[in-house]
Amino acid sequence: MNTRRLTSLAMLIAVYCVLSILTPVKIANFKFTFEAFPILVAGLFGGPIDGLIVGGVGSFIYQLFFSGYGITATTPLWILPHALSGLLVGAYARSKNYETDRRQIIFISIASALLVTSLNLLALYADSKLYGYYSFALVFGNLLLKIAAGIILALIYASILPKLISYLKKLRSQS
Repeated sequence: MNTRRLTSLAMLIAVYCVLSILTPVKIANFKFTFEAFPILVAGLFGGPIDGLIVGGVGSFIYQLFFSGYGITATTPLWILPHALSGLLVGAYARSKNYETDRRQIIFISIASALLVTSLNLLALYADSKLYGYYSFALVFGNLLLKIAAGIILALIYASILPKLISYLKKLRSQS
């Protein structure tokens, strides 16, 4: 791994942490945040390993220092959604030779959001069962809201990412 790639990944991880902390809407176990943006950038621009690193390391740092829960038995379950999301997005980008248009970015952003929502739901279910706070309403009550938020965020990301990825490619070719 060269210095430029390592620095880029570190900056994207830092942005992930900041966006995770700066949650515009947080109600009970629902949060509307832009934390997936750096994971999508890493995956679409750098591939599956970069997406996995940004999602996994960013989630780990957030979980450890900023979530308020630290390390618990279910910490790996909370890290897994964003790590796998980065891997999925990067694998999709690689399958398209890193040439994705707005429609494809909408598709992979929605797929990523649904993956994260599903895996977070499983993590919440396991966590609530393990620690004795399970209730159907808590775990499943706002599922439709989470899905809708994921779709809205995917549309927002798709309006920004094509231009950003194109700009990053130009920067890479100039150096």
